[in-house]
Amino acid sequence: MISGLRKSCIIFILILVIMMIALVNKSQVKALPQGVTITYNYTENATIRQGDSHTAAGGSFTTITLNVSSQTSKWKAYVGNVTGKMTLDNANNMTIYDWALTNVQGEVYTARSTITFSSLTCANRTNITSEDTTLNINSSSDDSINKTFTQQRHQSFVIGGTGTILNSTCYAIATYINDTTQAPAENATFQEVLLSDGTSLVFATILNDNKAGFDLSVYDFQMIVPDDPSSTSTPYYFYAELG
Repeated sequence: MISGLRKSCIIFILILVIMMIALVNKSQVKALPQGVTITYNYTENATIRQGDSHTAAGGSFTTITLNVSSQTSKWKAYVGNVTGKMTLDNANNMTIYDWALTNVQGEVYTARSTITFSSLTCANRTNITSEDTTLNINSSSDDSINKTFTQQRHQSFVIGGTGTILNSTCYAIATYINDTTQAPAENATFQEVLLSDGTSLVFATILNDNKAGFDLSVYDFQMIVPDDPSSTSTPYYFYAELG
């Protein structure tokens, strides 16, 4: 017969094993951001501005100040809307139930390679300058990543299955509304936050449902991402998290 002490030990071990199995199963079920399908795109470039003229008499001396807005080759912008649904799927993406979206909430993530969401944290200066170097951008340039993302002002948000990015802990910007700058703030619209998974620099923008954007058209998101000015266009991979 099993002694009382031995029986208690066996019961304790069984309970411990069951708890460990439950924890393993729980850790495997993570609602991570999903890769998106791009169903519409339209790309445009800035219109070349005509130069002003000035007429001066021969023999005169004119001092002038020239003002120009020069299109950067180090950045490109993405704006748009998000469609989709919330689903409850198995490992084969077979759906047992889904919910239509009535209010878009969440984030859009993009990077030059596949993102490891379980490793995402705030990007640091080393991550940022390294990305500048990789893309052949001088970190001291006014339009470098390093000089663009200088402030830490943004709202908190949750990365599904990973954790919470606390407010104003990462470098962030707020893109323009109605052709006008926005100061970075925790309540700003169209915030963009710099993250890193240890390998890739990740650009995350917080979704804003049907808000007037840089040209007063209605968008769910706006974001800018860097490009290599010395080579062909750099591809980016897009993910989204809803809810």
